[in-house]
Amino acid sequence: MSTTENGAAEVLPPRDVPLGGPRAMTVRRTLPQRGRTLIGAWCFVDHYGPDDVATTGGMDVAPHPHIGLQTVSWLFSGEIEHRDSLGVHAFVRPGELNLMTAGHGIAHSETSTAATTVLHGVQLWVALPDAHRHTARDFHHHVPAPVPLPGGGEARVFLGTLAGDTSPVPTFTPLLGAELTLPAGATTTLDVDPTFEHGLLVDQGDVHFAGTPLHPADLGHLPPGRTTLTLTNTSPTPARLILLGGPPFGEDIVMWWNFIGRTGEEIVRARLDWEKGARFGEVQGYPGDRLPAPELPNVTLKARGNHD
Repeated sequence: MSTTENGAAEVLPPRDVPLGGPRAMTVRRTLPQRGRTLIGAWCFVDHYGPDDVATTGGMDVAPHPHIGLQTVSWLFSGEIEHRDSLGVHAFVRPGELNLMTAGHGIAHSETSTAATTVLHGVQLWVALPDAHRHTARDFHHHVPAPVPLPGGGEARVFLGTLAGDTSPVPTFTPLLGAELTLPAGATTTLDVDPTFEHGLLVDQGDVHFAGTPLHPADLGHLPPGRTTLTLTNTSPTPARLILLGGPPFGEDIVMWWNFIGRTGEEIVRARLDWEKGARFGEVQGYPGDRLPAPELPNVTLKARGNHD
């Protein structure tokens, strides 16, 4: 992690992480990091592809549990089949939001479909605030229309409000989530909520984020206080970006495996419930066994947050 001076962005570089158990695919993770746990309520940013599934095998994540969070699935190419213990059977397609609320507990599986040749997208998590983290499981699907950006390019606003468009999908804290595309050489200045901190994930292109250079797979972070964000595509080809935002979360969280809690004891209970087959429900239609929980570390799980 590096921080530049004079109000420029903090740059969070990616690290490679295997995802999905024995048939793991590799993803690039930029959040959480040792020095930054959250951006708003966004607590997890995985970026993957473009993967030729004929070579990599694609995505095959067997049924697994979640508590205390929402999952946000967003694709640039390919197709993923989603099944969960709420009974939802849905497909994640490019430009379409699938948001799943775990609350007290849910299980789901994610598998790239036979029609997928190249898999490319992001998987994001949102931490639920303490008052709502035991809410009932839920699922929302939304297809945002593209809206023009000043200076060229367009946005697809899947959560919150940006560039005159507002997503109808409800959230438990104020949030912003949008895919942005900028033509080669374009600069856009966006009006934003000054109470929000913002993160910008670069999928394609080289971009200046409030004057700070970001490269593909980098995540830039800016603290609250700005009423506008200026983005410049300095590359000779179009840039594609994911803009995230929200007010600082203000709560410390414990993150382990697929769980978000407030204490280590809560995580231990959730793991035991999964191993016992309690609490999370059943995922119907997945052709295989569910993922076993990994062993807990031999240290006390501690809560972490941002204390800038």
